[in-house]
Amino acid sequence: MHSKKGQAAMEFLMTYGWAILAAIIAIGVLAYFGVFSPGRFVQDSYFIGAPFGANAGKVNVTGITLDIQNGAGETVNLTSVSVTGISGCTSVTYGLDIAAGGNVPLTIVCTPSALEADATVRGTISVNYLRQTSVVELSSSGTITARVKAA
Repeated sequence: MHSKKGQAAMEFLMTYGWAILAAIIAIGVLAYFGVFSPGRFVQDSYFIGAPFGANAGKVNVTGITLDIQNGAGETVNLTSVSVTGISGCTSVTYGLDIAAGGNVPLTIVCTPSALEADATVRGTISVNYLRQTSVVELSSSGTITARVKAA
């Protein structure tokens, strides 16, 4: 009689085992096809610390374009902009004055083969500037998280 109880318990556990194995295989297949990829659902985000603000931006296969607004309350001279963490993007040197409350479009050129369309990129942007009333170069940094658009 004991062997019959053992066989029933083994069949019960094997049924659960097959169900668990099927669930693991299904989850593996979904993960392989990218269903659980959070990068597919990322919204574009552009942030630059005070005294600047990023009104809008766009990342495509040729580079990054940002609309930067000056919130310093005085004219600033934008000396350089660099992006790190996004391969193929170079530092850009400017000598651009931005009036208080004014905004300017900035373009950072990237190597065409470095950015792939529909990929999600994350990087850090650094803006170096001079205040109108100072000779000390200051820096403001922020982040870029965006999906690369086709040109």
